[in-house]
Amino acid sequence: MLWAPPARGHHGMLLTSSATPGSKKIVGVFYKANEYASMNPNFLGCAERSLGIREWLESQGHQYIVTDDKEGPNCELEKHISDMHVLITTPFHPAYVTAERIKMAKNLQLLLTAGIGSDHIDLRAAAAAGLTVAEVTGSNVVSVAEDEVMRILLLVRNFVPGYQQIVKGEWNVSGIAHRAYDLEGKTVGTVGAGRIGKLLLQRLKPFGCNLLYHDRLKMEPDLEAATGAKFEPDLDAMLPKCDVVVVNTPLTEKTRGLFDKERIAKMKKGVLIVNNARGAIMDTQAVADACVSGHIAGYSGDVWNPQPAPKDHPWRYMPNHAMTPHISGTTIDAQVRYSAGVKEMLDCYFKGKDFLPQNYIVKEGQLAPQYL
Repeated sequence: MLWAPPARGHHGMLLTSSATPGSKKIVGVFYKANEYASMNPNFLGCAERSLGIREWLESQGHQYIVTDDKEGPNCELEKHISDMHVLITTPFHPAYVTAERIKMAKNLQLLLTAGIGSDHIDLRAAAAAGLTVAEVTGSNVVSVAEDEVMRILLLVRNFVPGYQQIVKGEWNVSGIAHRAYDLEGKTVGTVGAGRIGKLLLQRLKPFGCNLLYHDRLKMEPDLEAATGAKFEPDLDAMLPKCDVVVVNTPLTEKTRGLFDKERIAKMKKGVLIVNNARGAIMDTQAVADACVSGHIAGYSGDVWNPQPAPKDHPWRYMPNHAMTPHISGTTIDAQVRYSAGVKEMLDCYFKGKDFLPQNYIVKEGQLAPQYL
């Protein structure tokens, strides 16, 4: 069994995170692909493909409800909260699992994230309710790290304004070249050196950068030596040294709003920032204001607060940005990996077996260390 000793949930029931006998109601919340759903057989992460596990689940007698409608009291998700056993959602189209929703979910046992990052869930409420929260750790770390390298280069080379010139029929080399640089010799610091941060440092090594990292833990000595990255225990001491700052820390109570007006002011004027972690780590207006003033010379990322980003979100209109929807971790290759990971964990859940230890975010009332 997954939980020993078993926990008591918010309805006083004795709970385990393994399935009790019988049919389970599983709800998946994914983005709609519409006309794009049929363009690639491995486009598994959309609502139409439903992670590619519908036939498998239904062949075992389980009910599988999939929707993209997740907001408001009358949404499709709300109709199924009271009797679902498992909720699967993604960071790319997150179903925000609040304490209120957890109270409504009388049969809920398991919350699965198809991908990495479970901050769309009220983890403390989930722990108090005796729920298990898990994600497919490692499923899209390569995808995100590669995307970060791309975004660094886009900003350093001032690529986006050059592309926009061509689309508009213009040709003005000086308008781009006056703020385009080489990456070689620049100081790049990552705030967070977990799986993605480490991969980023390894991929930046050949560019000849000065590499710094801040984390609660030092990297393994051999990896630190191989990358040449220097550990910076004090975040505020590291930031002024950096030409480029990459955010790779999870969203927690400690990191929410970490980059506020005061901390941004401590950074080097003209700093470039890449954030594929979570939008709420940044103070939204402080970032927009710093881009307008030029203190931040360029900002790129694919995470917003909230998601999907409303049309009036200030990051859509600030200067010198290279923002996209939340796409870095949902490449086709990543979808194949996180779909397989969800299926593997569901199979364990049905059979009463443990997940891989690194996949747990909440287990037996305890949060994973990165969320403490």
